Amino acid sequence: MRDLAGGFGHLLAGQRWVFRNGRWLGFGLLPGLLALVLYAGALVGLGYGADDLTAWATPFADDWGSPWLGLFRGFLTALVFCLGLFVAVITFTAVTLLIGQPFYESLSEQVDRSVGGDAPESGLPLARELWISARDSIKVLVRVLLYGVLLFALGFIPVVGQTVIPAIGFCVSGFFLTEELTAVALQRREVELKDRLALLRGRRAMALGFGVPLVLAFLVPLVAVFLMPGAVAGATLMVRELRGEDEEQAAGDGSEEPEGAARPGHPAQPHQQSPYQQSPHPQSPYQQPPYAAPQGGSAHPGPYAAGPRYPAPQQNPYAQQPPQYPGGGAAGGPGPASNPYR
Repeated sequence: MRDLAGGFGHLLAGQRWVFRNGRWLGFGLLPGLLALVLYAGALVGLGYGADDLTAWATPFADDWGSPWLGLFRGFLTALVFCLGLFVAVITFTAVTLLIGQPFYESLSEQVDRSVGGDAPESGLPLARELWISARDSIKVLVRVLLYGVLLFALGFIPVVGQTVIPAIGFCVSGFFLTEELTAVALQRREVELKDRLALLRGRRAMALGFGVPLVLAFLVPLVAVFLMPGAVAGATLMVRELRGEDEEQAAGDGSEEPEGAARPGHPAQPHQQSPYQQSPHPQSPYQQPPYAAPQGGSAHPGPYAAGPRYPAPQQNPYAQQPPQYPGGGAAGGPGPASNPYR
């Protein structure tokens, strides 16, 4: 269901892109209008000639009585017209893309540049690109006709042929319509038809979510013309997702990790200081700087070093000095008095 909604989301995103860039919408209408005129003429001719074609193909019913002859050939006429409409819906995109190949390729490149900044180019001449597009479209048309014939035959099954088979027919139409639209972007990436089909089969729900609503819209006259440029833009966006180009771009645009940063499964490089790593000897907020003793203080700081709290020791005023006698000491006296008790 996610891929189904994703395919429809790409279709809407392509329409929004084109309407935001009105210049591309205006140019995109010209190939669609020309193809619409051609197909309208072909369907009108089929409508007028379907009765004769049915009568020519069923000569065995000429002798049938009324009302069986009319009912039988009327039913076949309706089926022939529906088959023609089925083929027209499938081939309308291929013919429109073939007519407007240069324009739609430029539109697809512009979509790539607007969302990715880089647009792959095939580098082939225009004539070569037209030949490849026509060749691949014929291969797709052969597949569509084979499915159409099979579904036409299954349409005769009662009940199932009027309910289940038309639903399968719309899914087949939507898948191949998506292939035609994504071919514009995938051919620029040099992806071959078989690889394009394999890519879409791998995400079948997304292809149906993109193509089936477009098939139903193309049944309304003139709608296909106005939706064609947006369908090409949306198909380009879907190709980018199918090939994973948006994810690669997001990975390439990511910010680079700093040198030595730790990544999942990879330890940090050596010699890289962590912002949360603490120094081996953190400084205590209560640690006081060593005190420089002022002049006159203790020369050897210690727990009771001289300072504001412990001033330098003062001389004891009660300390007695040895008595000095006249003529003693340095002046040549008898020197200090002797102890009379000794």
